[in-house]
Amino acid sequence: MFQAQAIRGALLAAAFATFGMAAQGALAADPFSITSSSFKDGTMLATKNAGNIKTNPNCVGENVSPPLSWSNPPAGTKSYALLMVDPEGRGGLGVNHWVAYGIPASVTGFAENEVSVLGNKYVGGKSTQGFGYYMGPCTPPGTSMHHYTFVLIATDLEPNAIEPGLTKEELLPKLNGHAKGTAGIVGLFGRP
Repeated sequence: MFQAQAIRGALLAAAFATFGMAAQGALAADPFSITSSSFKDGTMLATKNAGNIKTNPNCVGENVSPPLSWSNPPAGTKSYALLMVDPEGRGGLGVNHWVAYGIPASVTGFAENEVSVLGNKYVGGKSTQGFGYYMGPCTPPGTSMHHYTFVLIATDLEPNAIEPGLTKEELLPKLNGHAKGTAGIVGLFGRP
């Protein structure tokens, strides 16, 4: 009897140990994230990443989009949407610098300067400036530092599910009920 109880106790201890390690492994899994090799979250974007609209004197850069990469998407992800928003722009009304969606789940990032023009890896929406591709910061001089927020949304929508040319405000209702998770990174930009 004692030997049977000892064996049963050892089996239960092994089961709990195994379950504990599995639960610990699940907790240790890397979260869905977006990163850049050219800036860390909460640090400055390079001047070359700033916009270059010739008619806007606040656009002092080359409009080179920073490299972006992401990993560990939620299960069931079929496509992504990617927004770049400056919440301080237009005196606090915000500026949508880039609206992209229909990015296939097989895409895990964009190389430097890859999205500074329309490409075939995403569906171009419509930024505040009217563009379907990346447009960098055009921060007025003498204002506080602006936070350029890149928001990556994993969805269960097929890449061709949404028509091109939508603004952020038109896109978000179409993503409602289809978002699987989100990741973000912030680049700063300002001028003295």
